Amino acid sequence: MPPARRPQGRPAPAPGLLQRIDAFARFAFPGFSTAFLMVLAAAPVSLPSPVFAVALPCVAFWSVFRPAAMTPPIVLLLGLLLDLLTLSPLGVSVLVLLAVHALALRLRRFLARQSFLMVWLAFCVVGIGAAALFWALQALLSLRLPPFAPALHAAMLAAGFYPAIALVLTRVHVAMLQAENAP
Repeated sequence: MPPARRPQGRPAPAPGLLQRIDAFARFAFPGFSTAFLMVLAAAPVSLPSPVFAVALPCVAFWSVFRPAAMTPPIVLLLGLLLDLLTLSPLGVSVLVLLAVHALALRLRRFLARQSFLMVWLAFCVVGIGAAALFWALQALLSLRLPPFAPALHAAMLAAGFYPAIALVLTRVHVAMLQAENAP
């Protein structure tokens, strides 16, 4: 049954303060949660830093399923944060994350209708490409060939983290959709 329509002459009431805060929180959640996870992943541990492997799945997921909240300026800021947290040359992570974001937006309609396994496989291919681009940009800026193993390790770690991250983000996304569609 379609929702009741308002008479043409009466505008909808202005949203209240709580509704505006709720809408802002739903809009800001993808960017803030990604930044928070990146800072958490940057905590000193004896393992190689998983910051890239956390940022990549988050940006790819939100770019496909909530692109209005994962805009290029937000991706740019996340890329700068990634550069600062990993001590990589400024701009390298920005370009990589913007490329992943653009590719996710380009494939969005296709990926949103696919099964989880197909989305995961597509992410694995994108992750390898992103790691190769990251490696190539570092090589170009340093004028020497860095070892490829850390880039491959980051891509494999991102592919391994994707199912767990996607599970949590899917539940959050569904909850946000339900809140938006509630009367």
